[in-house]
Amino acid sequence: MSASIEIPCDITPHPVTGMYNGKFGVWLFLASEVMLFGALFSSYILLRVGAPEAGPLAWPDYRTNHLNVPLATVNTMVLILSSVTVVFAWYYLQLHKFAAARACLLATIGLALVFMVIKYFEYSHKFHDGLYPSTHNFYAVYFTLTGLHGLHVLGGIIVFAYLVGPGAAMWKYNPAKFTNRIECAGLYWHFVDLVWIFLFPSIYLL
Repeated sequence: MSASIEIPCDITPHPVTGMYNGKFGVWLFLASEVMLFGALFSSYILLRVGAPEAGPLAWPDYRTNHLNVPLATVNTMVLILSSVTVVFAWYYLQLHKFAAARACLLATIGLALVFMVIKYFEYSHKFHDGLYPSTHNFYAVYFTLTGLHGLHVLGGIIVFAYLVGPGAAMWKYNPAKFTNRIECAGLYWHFVDLVWIFLFPSIYLL
């Protein structure tokens, strides 16, 4: 005879942390992500500050570095809007309106796909012009930061696709836990959005 094991503080807040365990775990994960991107941004700053003012290793001006600022601006708005739809999804789940919440999650996935498609065209244009990470330190930074961020966007798409697909079955027997999962996924997605908000002006405008 087997007994089911219930994970403590899976829905209710833990008395020590003040939040349920899943949310606390996501915050710990995001702390490690801050260190990862913080190290990369620090490397970018050191490379840029140490670049000579003239010559082949000079840091390119944003007007001559072959970056598409209008497309990047559109992508910025797309990501911000996708964060809004995630918040609305969580809000509708609080009101027990699953259909509306699912529509918001599908909108989030759609906006994330739009971001990835635009990024694909940006990368394709760079490769067509013969620009690769080995071309210049600037492009090494550009492809590393935007590529890693793109992988995080892809990870978010996979998570949200699961939550609106097979993972949505949890709503029928444990809506509170499912709502918490959406909140945790939303925290991750807001972090991805925040990284881009820092990355966009740093790489494309400065």
